Amino acid sequence: MNLPDFMSYSNKFTAGDFIEKISRIAKRAGAKLVYAAFILYYTLQSDKVSVKDKAIIIGALGYLISPLDVIPDAIPIAGLGDDLAVLVYVLNKVWGNVSDEIKEKSRAKLTKWFDEDEIKEIDTLFDKE
Repeated sequence: MNLPDFMSYSNKFTAGDFIEKISRIAKRAGAKLVYAAFILYYTLQSDKVSVKDKAIIIGALGYLISPLDVIPDAIPIAGLGDDLAVLVYVLNKVWGNVSDEIKEKSRAKLTKWFDEDEIKEIDTLFDKE
């Protein structure tokens, strides 16, 4: 899959819209996507992250929030696949800046929508689908 120009979506990101979107799609999106999104969201808040990395995180989260993307989110199964691909791509780029605290905080957020078996999916976040 070729990634879209997700940086063009950076103006779509707001913290409020992010939380609203995650709350609305969490169960349908799955634990992997939600975990990746929260890791990027919390990494964005870190003062240890460069402005360049924050810019690509904002672009990726803006892409997630935007209703206009390569594969519309309303399409079952495939609709969120492009969003996950963008999030994992950016997560790979900034992984060195992701602290254990951010990983734990993100994992803890998952318990709001997922049971322990579903949360185990995050262990394969970087596996090729």
